[in-house]
Amino acid sequence: MASYGVSPFICLLLFVGCSARPLYPLPGRRNDKSKQPLQTFRPFNIAHRGSNGEIPEETAAAYMRAIEEGTDFIETDILASKDGALLCFHDVTLDDTTDIAKHKEFANRKKTYEVQGFNKTGYFIVDFTLEELKSLRVKQRCPFRDQQYNGKFSIITFEEYISIALGAPRVVGIYPEMKNPVFINQHVKWSGGKRFEDKFVETLKKYRYRGSYMSKEWLKQPAFIQSFAPASLIYISNQTDLPKIFLIDDVTMPTQDTNQSYWEITSDSYLDFIKDYVIGIGPWKDTLVPVSNNYLESPTDLVARAHDRNLQALQVLHTTKGPSVVTPFCTCYQISKLASLIMGMH
Repeated sequence: MASYGVSPFICLLLFVGCSARPLYPLPGRRNDKSKQPLQTFRPFNIAHRGSNGEIPEETAAAYMRAIEEGTDFIETDILASKDGALLCFHDVTLDDTTDIAKHKEFANRKKTYEVQGFNKTGYFIVDFTLEELKSLRVKQRCPFRDQQYNGKFSIITFEEYISIALGAPRVVGIYPEMKNPVFINQHVKWSGGKRFEDKFVETLKKYRYRGSYMSKEWLKQPAFIQSFAPASLIYISNQTDLPKIFLIDDVTMPTQDTNQSYWEITSDSYLDFIKDYVIGIGPWKDTLVPVSNNYLESPTDLVARAHDRNLQALQVLHTTKGPSVVTPFCTCYQISKLASLIMGMH
């Protein structure tokens, strides 16, 4: 059983109801010392891509709705435009979540690039300037989600995302991911030989995000840095003391930068190595509690071994990439079992 001193933060709450409440303009930075502080008495509620079950993901409206609904952290993915602007967007291509297909002026921009060892064809974010990207409108990824907000919101920048958190009426943390750093560094160049990771950290420093996990500085403006690329996390370890999370994909996916297998990066020896650079891991849920024929199997020992090394554990508990076929009871049971596992109570 893991020590309770580990203070796990486990929940990524992705979904909300579909009631049509008013949306608000992008807030500016607020320096309100009387803000309600970040709660620390329970696991953190982290809004993955904002309130994306209702509003298109990673938009200002999705993040503001999540804050309205009480999230502790807003999570995002950071990519870069052709001219080096850092943006909140999940995919390296624009096809699935924007109206790029309607923009005839961009019809000749479709290309094929290698992404994480596979050829991918589409409209790549790295081939568009910030101004061009701002002309697009975002839409829901999944057809079964509420479509009423499609076409209403634009892609936002990393700084606009930060502004939303800092403009909240209480302390709200940020949870940005350095997304596909190998691909971004291949296609986007900055002056002075700087890398994507450098620009990412520079932005956080500009807005005074600093401090180790749970320190007084950190609690004023909480932030976690996450990535599937261990080399990137190691690279920035001397640039910022903000807490870092090593994301772990499913068992079939090697790391995108070091090409290591799942079994290598979850071995005892690798966990002993990476704990010097990160405070936690974020493994894919099926690597914690495998599923076979819609039944949960026995939990793996990954979280227990992480806790033995004083590493936190973060987990996406439930997601709807397709219409849900899980009964409410099974959903609650799965969440309860995963929560118990990650909290060290199994």
